[in-house]
Amino acid sequence: MHFSIPDTQELGSPTYTVYNIHINGSYHCFLRYKQLHSLNEQMRRHCSSLSLPPFPPKRFLPLTNGQLETRRSGLEQYLQIIGQDARIARLPFLQQFFQRAQMDTALAEGNVASDSEEKQLEVEVYTNPNGAQLLINCNVQQNASLLLKSVCRELKLPDELMKLFCLYLMRKKRESDELVLVRRLMDFESPYITRLHAQPCELLLRTCYWDSSWDAKLYGNKVALNLLYNQTVADVSREWVVICSPGLGRQLSHLQMQGRCLEYMNVVRDLPSYGCLQFEAANVDYPDPKTVALVSIGNKELSLRTARGAKIYETKFRVTRMRSWRVSVTHNALESRHEPSQLQLAFEYLIAKQTLRWITISSDQAMLMSVCLQAMVDQLLHGGGGKPAPSSDDEQDAGATSSASTPSSVSSTSTSTCASTSYSTTTTASMTTPPVKFLAQDLTPKSKQQRLTTSRTFGAVFFRNDGEAGAHVANEAFEGIGDDDL
Repeated sequence: MHFSIPDTQELGSPTYTVYNIHINGSYHCFLRYKQLHSLNEQMRRHCSSLSLPPFPPKRFLPLTNGQLETRRSGLEQYLQIIGQDARIARLPFLQQFFQRAQMDTALAEGNVASDSEEKQLEVEVYTNPNGAQLLINCNVQQNASLLLKSVCRELKLPDELMKLFCLYLMRKKRESDELVLVRRLMDFESPYITRLHAQPCELLLRTCYWDSSWDAKLYGNKVALNLLYNQTVADVSREWVVICSPGLGRQLSHLQMQGRCLEYMNVVRDLPSYGCLQFEAANVDYPDPKTVALVSIGNKELSLRTARGAKIYETKFRVTRMRSWRVSVTHNALESRHEPSQLQLAFEYLIAKQTLRWITISSDQAMLMSVCLQAMVDQLLHGGGGKPAPSSDDEQDAGATSSASTPSSVSSTSTSTCASTSYSTTTTASMTTPPVKFLAQDLTPKSKQQRLTTSRTFGAVFFRNDGEAGAHVANEAFEGIGDDDL
């Protein structure tokens, strides 16, 4: 999870400060310092075997503007570090905390009347190539994992195949009806509340794995195969899957007309762009500054398609050559809760022997790109099996019921310690995601405009600790490249 706290609010009478929490680039909730302090105390009780980052200390006098900014920055770095450690991020009590915080914020802001309120949500599903709207009854605090179960059961999809699907937030352009993926929903968030902050977004059911060999898991079930087939036909029609020749296009059209699903899938699966997610056109600095490119991610690659004259050129960047990457955001403090002004994904790439270069992509979908890269590295570092990472329900199938009883605001009179602790990314073989280390980097310009605009890197992702505090961390897959591979 990528956390940021771009700004604060003053609420209540007498007034108190709340911190606006963004997760994966989107506004999630607001929290008071004492709520986060209580979370930290809970973390230290439950995670005694882990080295947790320092937590900003309590102060017993009103904070000056400078002290408030220092606390905001410290809380942000604290959340960023725990969010990048998969062992911590998947803890049920942590996810329940943020699920309840989202609900409490929606109640305080008047977005929902009660946490027992019942609503209907539309989810687009690929029961045909054009997609169909499935209407699901849900409680406003029902999390995405439980909604996914409801959708799959409505479709009569077996429970054992549910883990191969996930819910995305998406929007469609009015002028072209083109589909744009915004982000994948986290297991613990409320889809209903999330949609309120992301209008006019809709919900979409898609497969969630990156290794196409897992298609075989779906072939044995008629409902699952139908969903996969119609999703693939839709991807071909919107040119997410690139058809290499007119003859191949005619062959696929013929198979589609005859309803020969398996043969259609076997043909498409051999195409290089099958299994990739397509992103909107973005500004990149490769090969030249201010280049406009279509970005796609999949098959262990990030691909850029650029137009030069009448020709289309495609450049592929392999994940195994990415030494590291980071996501940065520039917020306007007056509008940051709703509209981050700029998102960037930058990755350090082995261009040639002994030559590394940072390549930057400016896109509103930069956070989703980072999540996709992370998922592909998961597979590389864990045998390439492509098995989706376990959801929080695998660890505790409590869902919204248990989280509803978990308080997110608990006063505490104890003083938190601020002893310096080292952050270790050492993991056991049972981990299902690669060890990552977050290196926060404050890029705030030291100017008079500091109060209005802040810019910071909050999603730097590196792999495997090299033991030197603060140093760059190497990707194990990157280290395995030999000269003959260049």
